[in-house]
Amino acid sequence: MTADVTSTATPNLAVISQAVAAYRGEGGKLPKAALLVDALLQAEKVAKQQRLAYNFESLLGKWRLCFATGTRKVRQRGGIVLGKGIYLPKFAAAYISFSADLADNSGRGEIGNQVQVGLVSLQLTGPAKYLGKKNLLAFDFTQMQISLFDRTVYKGQIRSSKAQGEDFHNQAIAKQAFFAFFMMTENAIAARGRGGGLALWIRET
Repeated sequence: MTADVTSTATPNLAVISQAVAAYRGEGGKLPKAALLVDALLQAEKVAKQQRLAYNFESLLGKWRLCFATGTRKVRQRGGIVLGKGIYLPKFAAAYISFSADLADNSGRGEIGNQVQVGLVSLQLTGPAKYLGKKNLLAFDFTQMQISLFDRTVYKGQIRSSKAQGEDFHNQAIAKQAFFAFFMMTENAIAARGRGGGLALWIRET
């Protein structure tokens, strides 16, 4: 089943929408973290049950991180459990961005991860590839840029081996960092990271 950008098929979409609107300053209160975690987990469950598939084009643009959960290992059970989750403070903006060569139509593109605190900005960029049937986006950060007062003060490779970027698209997903997306709307996207945590982003541009 293929879902368009507005389809999430989850009854708790109202909780997620409330969080997005409140974080944007459009009115209302932020839902409690526990409620939002439950809503995200239900959205993830529905996406798996209905085998929803999203296209790469729905991810393109710039998104601001709104909410994220950590994880912690449980030694007795040999697994992990979700943390309580927190809303990201407004003074420390974190963004993720995706771009692609749409003419290529291969699911290949570039990812950007930017953290901005005051007038200081740190941005990581690198290659990305999207597996539409699984809603998985694998990525690798290969470049770093630091800016101060909108002026670049440092820019360079994170890794010295140029072959890393060239081999990225041939590597198995199991060896790469990735996001497993389970919700995409015009205003928000949500995913589970390889480490097990959940994240919710709202559209910036």
